Amino acid sequence: MSKVILGRKGRMSQMFTEEGVCIPVTFLEAGPCFITKVLETAKDGYSAVQVGYDEVREKVLSKAEVGHCKAAGVAPQRVLKELRLADTSKVAVGPAKEGEDAVEVAPGAPITVGVFEIGDVVDISGESRGRGWAGVMRRHGFGGGRMTHGGMARRRPGSIGAATYPGRVIKGKRMGGRMGGERITVKNVEIVGVDTERNILIVKGSVPGHRGTLLFIRTALTAGV
Repeated sequence: MSKVILGRKGRMSQMFTEEGVCIPVTFLEAGPCFITKVLETAKDGYSAVQVGYDEVREKVLSKAEVGHCKAAGVAPQRVLKELRLADTSKVAVGPAKEGEDAVEVAPGAPITVGVFEIGDVVDISGESRGRGWAGVMRRHGFGGGRMTHGGMARRRPGSIGAATYPGRVIKGKRMGGRMGGERITVKNVEIVGVDTERNILIVKGSVPGHRGTLLFIRTALTAGV
């Protein structure tokens, strides 16, 4: 089954494993989400499920967005995200409580952190922190010039092109420029804690972005999905 949920990055901390090893962890405020649309190849040209997250007032969204959510029978959602799948029926949804029947994959179906279990491996995508303009040492890890004996390079990039031929700077040359603010995916992140009452996932290590960054969490592709 493919597990997917939207959430936001929380604080970082640390915890001890059963073996007594201290590991860094990140708390993620995930869900609850709702399936707002199921796309089929015959009708839409591809197979996917659309997930909505973060309930808001109607006035925050456009009329089209409000109508889209109402058609699915859910409250207006701030974020809508599609997940392409070969088989949309293999999406883990619904409450993860013993004795309850599985919820059908259809518009309006809820998705909570309860679909995840400790030990699951996920891929987490989000936007990295924006660093503004950065030089080559910070952006690319250049060593810089000598700091003694009259060296004047300091943090400069050095030569950036040839002489007469080709007489220009080659495309893709590593230089200073805008850094961060890019979509990054951290792969094969292990889930070490699930709090269904507070809708919190605890994952091992760090994830992209600052606190509050929107994150897309799904079963790791290398895990057979």
